[in-house]
Amino acid sequence: MTRIITFANFKGGTGKTTNAVLFAYTLAKQGYKVLVVDKDPQANATTFLLKTYMTEREETPVISNYMLDGVKAGDLATTIFTIHDNLDLIPNTPTFHLYPKFLQKKFPGMTDQAERERIFYFRELLKSIQDEYDFILIDVPPTISDITDAALAATDYVVLVLQTQEASLDGAEVFINYLQDLLDEDKAQLEIVGILPVILKADSRVEQATMQNAIAIFGEENLFEHRVKTMERIKRFNSVGITNDDMHDHRVHNLYDEIVDEFIKRIVEIEED
Repeated sequence: MTRIITFANFKGGTGKTTNAVLFAYTLAKQGYKVLVVDKDPQANATTFLLKTYMTEREETPVISNYMLDGVKAGDLATTIFTIHDNLDLIPNTPTFHLYPKFLQKKFPGMTDQAERERIFYFRELLKSIQDEYDFILIDVPPTISDITDAALAATDYVVLVLQTQEASLDGAEVFINYLQDLLDEDKAQLEIVGILPVILKADSRVEQATMQNAIAIFGEENLFEHRVKTMERIKRFNSVGITNDDMHDHRVHNLYDEIVDEFIKRIVEIEED
């Protein structure tokens, strides 16, 4: 059974891309077949994973097709690039900002039917490849857009990444309200797995207050018990790719093993409800 997960927040810089990639890496390491779909025109997930590829293989990746190529051809399979065992990527480039224009041309008009065709086109494309994977993780831009709508229309579950800052909390609230509108309009059918806190400074009173506000707004049961604490090694991963060589690497990987185990447990609980 394939589970499609989107990592989101309507505030940029919250760590959603980093967590999407580290979740994918961890799931693959645990033996699951994983695909990362980079739907953000900034292409940060692509950069992160290609750095990991170069670090592991000591060679420069050669990519023939990117996300927009596959979308235009109606065939995402041609864009899949293998990072390492169990971990594939659909890479992106900044040209993906043209995606809404492509949809407008392919499905012209202002009717409800044309709008739904634009929203659900990406979901239809995923259907031809999704059975090859246990998990498909989607990274989206931190904005309300046709790109985000199309990802959410294809999504089973959302992980809402919450950096312990008020702007990130505001972005999370806006996202949930927007998501409810999509659900009400039958433009998405999904569940929120949970809200993953990313704590920058555990001893900061401001961040502690933000956590308390998040608990009051969303309910403690909806926040992951395991939290991401900012580590210098995670910052290094963003610069050079993911490594697994020393004690500092192992600390990060042990943390994400725990977080991903909770993630899977939460999904199972939702599906058993």
